Amino acid sequence: MDTVDLLLHPVRLRVVHALSGGRELTTSELCARMPEASKVTVYRHVALLTEAGFLEVAEEHRVRGAVERRYRLRKDRPAIDGEAAAAMSLDDHRRGFAAAMAVLIAEFNAYLDRDGANPADDSVSYRQGTLWLSPDELTELLRKLVETLQPSLSNEPTPGRSPYLLSPILFPAEPPAP
Repeated sequence: MDTVDLLLHPVRLRVVHALSGGRELTTSELCARMPEASKVTVYRHVALLTEAGFLEVAEEHRVRGAVERRYRLRKDRPAIDGEAAAAMSLDDHRRGFAAAMAVLIAEFNAYLDRDGANPADDSVSYRQGTLWLSPDELTELLRKLVETLQPSLSNEPTPGRSPYLLSPILFPAEPPAP
């Protein structure tokens, strides 16, 4: 299975999100984060991601006679880069968008189901707006977004930091005007 096929699945994408930021989790802990997915499903997808080189075993220890493994994302894991995204078919992009939306909905529901969830206090936002941009303005907007976000992308988990899921979605809403 290639990188695109592996990552364009909601459960596998959620596993990757859960392990981001250097986190290490057991399959049981991953199951607890995704109660809507069966344990068999989570175990199967963790195995696929491990076999494909996305995950590695960080630690093993015995628990009641069984071996429990803690997993983490490999630093040298495959990724869907610009070249791979350009080679994706329109159906691949449809699947990718559907997987991303399924993950976003599942993660948002998991957030709302937590004790103490407070969208107003937590600065939750899901606004949409239309931007009218020329190709040069779009390029400049994207450059500024990357420049703004880049310093935060290397942040690691520390006390006082919480992970935030940022899901920018950008596409032309209409064909370009003649």
